[in-house]
Amino acid sequence: MNVAELPPQFAPLPQRINRLYELAYNLWWSWQPEAQALYQTIDATLWERTGHNPVKFLREVSLASLEQKALDSNYLAQYDRVTIKFDHYMRDDRTWFARNHPDHKDHTIAYFSAEFGIHESLPIYSGGLGILSGDHCKEASDIGLPFVGVGFLYPQGYFRQFINSEGTQEALYERLNFAELPALVVRNSDGSELRVSVDLPGRTVFVKVWRFQVGRITLLLMDTDVDENRPEDRELSARLYGGDQWLRVAQEIILGIAGVRVLRALNINPTVWHMNEGHSAFLGLELLRERVQRGENLEHAVAEVRKRSVFTTHTPVPAGNDAFPLDLIDQFFHNYWPQLGIDRDTFMNIALQQQSWGPTFSMTVLALRLSEYHNGVSELHGAVARQMWQFLYPGKSVDEVPIGHVTNGVHSDTWLAPAMANMYDSVLGAGWREVMDEPTTWERITNMPDEVLWGVHSGLKHDLARFIRERAWQRQRRLGYHRDDAISGDVNPNALLIGFARRFATYKRATLIFRDLDRIKRILNNPERPVQIIFAGKSHPADEPGKSFIRAVYNMARDPELRGKIFFIEEYDINVGRHLVQSVDVWLNNPRRPLEASGTSGEKAGMNGVPNLSVLDGWWREAYNGKNGWAIGREAGYDDLEQQDIDDAESLYSLLENEVVPAFYERDANGLPHKWIATMKESIRTVAPEFSFRRMLKEYVAQYYVPGMQAE
Repeated sequence: MNVAELPPQFAPLPQRINRLYELAYNLWWSWQPEAQALYQTIDATLWERTGHNPVKFLREVSLASLEQKALDSNYLAQYDRVTIKFDHYMRDDRTWFARNHPDHKDHTIAYFSAEFGIHESLPIYSGGLGILSGDHCKEASDIGLPFVGVGFLYPQGYFRQFINSEGTQEALYERLNFAELPALVVRNSDGSELRVSVDLPGRTVFVKVWRFQVGRITLLLMDTDVDENRPEDRELSARLYGGDQWLRVAQEIILGIAGVRVLRALNINPTVWHMNEGHSAFLGLELLRERVQRGENLEHAVAEVRKRSVFTTHTPVPAGNDAFPLDLIDQFFHNYWPQLGIDRDTFMNIALQQQSWGPTFSMTVLALRLSEYHNGVSELHGAVARQMWQFLYPGKSVDEVPIGHVTNGVHSDTWLAPAMANMYDSVLGAGWREVMDEPTTWERITNMPDEVLWGVHSGLKHDLARFIRERAWQRQRRLGYHRDDAISGDVNPNALLIGFARRFATYKRATLIFRDLDRIKRILNNPERPVQIIFAGKSHPADEPGKSFIRAVYNMARDPELRGKIFFIEEYDINVGRHLVQSVDVWLNNPRRPLEASGTSGEKAGMNGVPNLSVLDGWWREAYNGKNGWAIGREAGYDDLEQQDIDDAESLYSLLENEVVPAFYERDANGLPHKWIATMKESIRTVAPEFSFRRMLKEYVAQYYVPGMQAE
């Protein structure tokens, strides 16, 4: 039996508050503002300097500061409330899953993902896929799923973003100090570090494992930086989404095949296997190999693996799905397919996809063929996916292709502003979180006093202005040169604030709002109705077109006629995203339809009372009801992309000029914009329940997890 290593010893904490150490090593704190406050109130400056990381904080905080708090009755009362809440959470055996599926409590769901976005202090995520995986873990914990996550602990994480004086994004890589993370190395029963291995061309590569506790569930992250490996292999898992196709295949072999072997070594034998995107699809091959090696014939093994496997696709364009040349697959798997009892051609045919440049081994095809349950991440994306992969199901119409959908949601406690949560406690009652996915829970929002909602929102806008100003000062101190108008801190909390924060992929069209410069300048420069736009986002380091969009936004912010109207926040991360979705007035999203599989940033904004101004793509196509925000453009396909841009830009400008800006500035004698507040309330009422992760995960349980558990 394997046991996890105890964490390294810190300086002893005062006895009265010695559980601060225990709390730091369970990421439950990452969605509990009261738990985070236990550290912040000891030393707010250090809390900021350590990136809101309680493990690092406890390594650096002074003993005098701790001893002072151990004598503070107010602090001790807060500490007791948090520890009691934590104990109740961890020991509760009446979770939603336990109450509704008691016969399946001994089954385990293994969830594989290339990235997990839990918190800004653990920067091993790049964007929406990772944030979704992190939210999946948190909600699995909240509802008591028997669940384990499997992925990578990238020593260099994803890159840190620096915008130089020309507006060019530069990627900075900093090595993570694992001693400053809530990470425990997994050991064997004899105390030695657990190792599993996989074969790569010409050698064996070894993997160590780190365990993270995320509330009630465990997250296992792999790392190849071990002494047994060659120097180049120690770097295999160094970075997220780096390197060439050879490195990509190697990483995905480790994720899928080594990931299965890690679970087996830990005596974790999942009933259901969930592949979050195709990166982990090699796990299906490993499950086949296990069965064939035990004496099953391949046909029977495929049937058994399929009926317990779930595959979620996130990519609505062929180019976004990993597909590798067959000769590259030859290099990695020529010793593997004999273990399946098959020849090369049979092996390649499992995942064969013909491309314009030749035959490829497609990870999406592999995942679809080795799973029974398949889904897109919104209703529209499900339809797009059925059309994309119809060729795999000869004789079936598009509608008959077995790819369903579960529309993405967001983990409410992570993304909801504490001030909004406190307001919901008052308006909805303290138990609203237990029924957050039920629309009736939110009906009382409609009747709450306008001045209450507006007061909370206005306070959050002032907090956002301070946050951006402080980040601008930090940048100036770090660089030691003059003020940067593109990243300055002069956000006006009384202006209409438009937020745009996401990956700077070109299909998301960050620059669409600048298509007609004269028109946007008129909108932004009206002194009677000030409007500001706040941008944030990263582009993949190899995505030059995406980086050019960042440069274009940056240079717009420096335009003398737009100075002080547009801001770009450097180093987009969970912390920046959280501030923006909680505090701007309207959330802008204008992807090129239908390329936004789902999107979740607008869901986070919507439940905070921030209406969406969005193209009818992904989740917003399902959410928009004519009263909870605004719809850009038409629900139509375009062959002429230029015309699509023209039409969508015209729609965006018209909405801003005729509906959005007038509604925001239409005030009563007390300065309240009642029409705008009505839209905020409708946003909360409709978005909070239907696009919560609670609703989403219950759908996974009903449609995929429990049927997989019940498979005979």
